[in-house]
Amino acid sequence: MKKLLACLLVLSLFALPVLAEEQVDAFSTASVADFYGAAGLAGDDLMNAINSYNGFFAVASVNPDGTPNIGFYIYSCIKLNDVYYLQLGLAPNQTTANMDNGSKLMAMYASVPATEGENVTPYATVGARMNLEKVTDEATVAALKEIAPQSSEMFYEIVHVRPLG
Repeated sequence: MKKLLACLLVLSLFALPVLAEEQVDAFSTASVADFYGAAGLAGDDLMNAINSYNGFFAVASVNPDGTPNIGFYIYSCIKLNDVYYLQLGLAPNQTTANMDNGSKLMAMYASVPATEGENVTPYATVGARMNLEKVTDEATVAALKEIAPQSSEMFYEIVHVRPLG
């Protein structure tokens, strides 16, 4: 009887990987529903809103242990050849270490809630979530530095834009 139980235990241990859930790519699958509908910002409207410095802005990265990290940056949005880029400024810390280690980045911009007019709301519903990719092309970095408002060389292309929630 003990041998039978031991065999069943060993067989069940081999079955665990089959029963285990497959890894989920949280970066591309998190929050796939747009609760607020298409009330997002994109293109020049998003660039102008970001550059107004009148709203909420944060960038998320992933720590080496897989935990989330959220950073608040000095930021600007730049348009070069119909492509939008974020210029980030941040003193060296865990967030910049994550960036240097190749962490994917996601940024969020939310407009300050309206206090007058038709769209009065107590919370931000208009803005954008942006997937970012680091600009590594030296010619593009040089061109961005010529038109950038800051001295930082941290440039990220906005590769995908979605509404806030």
